[in-house]
Amino acid sequence: MRDYARIRDLEKLQKDIGKDAQVFSPILLKPTPAYWATVLVLSAILGWGVYAYIRQIQYGLGVTGLNRPIYWGFYIINFVFWIGIAHAGTLISSVLRVTSTEWRRPFTRAAEAVTVFSLPFAAINPIIDLGRPDRLLNVFRTPHFTSPLLWDVVCISIYLIFSVIYFYIALLPDLAMCRDYLISVSPFRRWLYKTLSLGFRYDEKRWKKIEWWMNGLAIFLFMVVVSVHTNVSFVFLMTLQPGWHTTILAPYFVLGAIYSGCAAVIIIMALLRWVYRLYNYVTDVHFQKMAKFMIALALFWLYFTGIEFLAIYYGREVAPMTIFHAKVFGAYKDVFWLMFLLTFLIPLTLLVIPKTRNIPGLVVASISIIIGMWLERYSVIVPSEAYPRMANFVGLYFPTWVEWSITAALLAGFCLFYVLFARFFPILTVWEVREGREHGLQHFVSEMKAFYPGEEFHG
Repeated sequence: MRDYARIRDLEKLQKDIGKDAQVFSPILLKPTPAYWATVLVLSAILGWGVYAYIRQIQYGLGVTGLNRPIYWGFYIINFVFWIGIAHAGTLISSVLRVTSTEWRRPFTRAAEAVTVFSLPFAAINPIIDLGRPDRLLNVFRTPHFTSPLLWDVVCISIYLIFSVIYFYIALLPDLAMCRDYLISVSPFRRWLYKTLSLGFRYDEKRWKKIEWWMNGLAIFLFMVVVSVHTNVSFVFLMTLQPGWHTTILAPYFVLGAIYSGCAAVIIIMALLRWVYRLYNYVTDVHFQKMAKFMIALALFWLYFTGIEFLAIYYGREVAPMTIFHAKVFGAYKDVFWLMFLLTFLIPLTLLVIPKTRNIPGLVVASISIIIGMWLERYSVIVPSEAYPRMANFVGLYFPTWVEWSITAALLAGFCLFYVLFARFFPILTVWEVREGREHGLQHFVSEMKAFYPGEEFHG
């Protein structure tokens, strides 16, 4: 009976708000067995990762592959990687919003959710890396303001707080729509939507406040997102360790974060489009725009990588050259060349050729980029530790099942958050899509008139 009521609720939505009712179908309709199977599998992986961490707490870091001199392994690699993934929301939602880029609209909610859901998993990695997690309190008890680690804590905390605020403000109008139109959902959900919507009403005064806050936070978050990954790079480049002590590491980290973050958004949007049949909202044109943007990022990544290695090779200092040979020709050559293949050659080939520059090709390219950028973090961190300045001393690092399990649990936890969010809240920013549909053509015509004065343009 309830399923029938939900279908009728969806039909009523169709009459009240038009075709945008399709976005609310994941909230109204009964979850499929595939949905519950996905939740169960992700929860099992997350639970196994928690068990692995409990083992690490019981027996210490000896259960991992960390050793002397390789004291940073999977956990710090994951930290840098997940911080990079979190940058996608700020770039796509805030930066493209400030520049009034119309094709961003279907991607904004997905991008903002990527930021909010990935930042906690990024922040937890340094805690996991500590042999004694209680030592985290020392950052607050005895802060050392010259330490990049303290800067990271401050920047990531600010980024998380204001990202959640930005995400919530953008969600408010859609929460009000859920409150007003979703009648057949459970009493708990009706209470949830009513509480979270904060009495929001669709009047001009409140819309102006929404616009003001969104634009202001967009500019602020852009500055924060650059500072966050710059400070992450400071943890490495402020040391004198060969391979880390280079000024190019900061912009290199920022670019890599944007590159991997955008790839994550593409994968998520392609999955949401396919699972929830959002073909009228996320079209091939949107993915074509993202494909061209990813081509530019791939070329920039090649430029930064080439400049870094060219500077090392030209200088010919003994310690940096040792790490250079280890990466390119030595013990870590397999990781480096696989990283180069996955991060540059495969994506660029798929995205440049018109026949493969479609949604399946873009998804394959994005998966390749995600794996490649994780390997890129590995290639940056581990070889520099394995070859310290001590002569005739080389470290070895072999991650154990504990590190693999916790790494898999982080990914599963992120996916689980996303799957549950899509069950309770609209997965697209409905009000932005409707705004673009209503005012997009007018905005385009006004821009064309500004570009070509004296010409007539008709909608």
